[in-house]
Amino acid sequence: MIFQSSIELLKFHNVAYTIYAVMIISIIAWFGYNLTRKEKVPSKIRIPFYGYIGFLVIGGVGHHIFTYNTIPWVEQDMKRAEIKADQSYKFEVKDHKWIGLPKLPIKVKCNQTIRFTINSKDLVYGFGLFRKDGTLAMQMQVNPGTDVNNILKTNDIIWTFRHNGMFDMTSTEYSGPAQYSEDGKDLMRVDNFLEVTGCSNGGAK
Repeated sequence: MIFQSSIELLKFHNVAYTIYAVMIISIIAWFGYNLTRKEKVPSKIRIPFYGYIGFLVIGGVGHHIFTYNTIPWVEQDMKRAEIKADQSYKFEVKDHKWIGLPKLPIKVKCNQTIRFTINSKDLVYGFGLFRKDGTLAMQMQVNPGTDVNNILKTNDIIWTFRHNGMFDMTSTEYSGPAQYSEDGKDLMRVDNFLEVTGCSNGGAK
């Protein structure tokens, strides 16, 4: 089982955590019921009770251990130093404005890995790509600062695109009211920032 997008991942976890939450509620209800009993709970009842708790603990931890590898960007991020991107883009941000953006929209073919490198010259910003339905596809924090040689520290992320679609871009970190106009419009939003084509599955809607 491999998740190809954050939407697929969230759908799976929505079901998994709903089941897990119901199981936890059931053990609380079981415990509460036993508190209301007049007679003392027999020892033979305590064994399955604590066994059930142990099962929930093991199940909760095991769920994350055995599913983290099904999220492709986790392994990709851990091996980022070994990955050669198909395309790389570098730009900056200052005073709530993007500086040096590439020609838009960025054209990406299905399953290409792209590296985005962004420097902030003043504040903490974010870099996020959003699907047209408003759901978040990917994001990273863009921190300011320099190293000992007075060179701006880089903030980079690599991402493999596996679904067709047009993506908008904006800052995903609050960096002051200057990001928005008086009527609430996001002034850092860049519509049609990136377009992915060539995927046979049509993409996540």
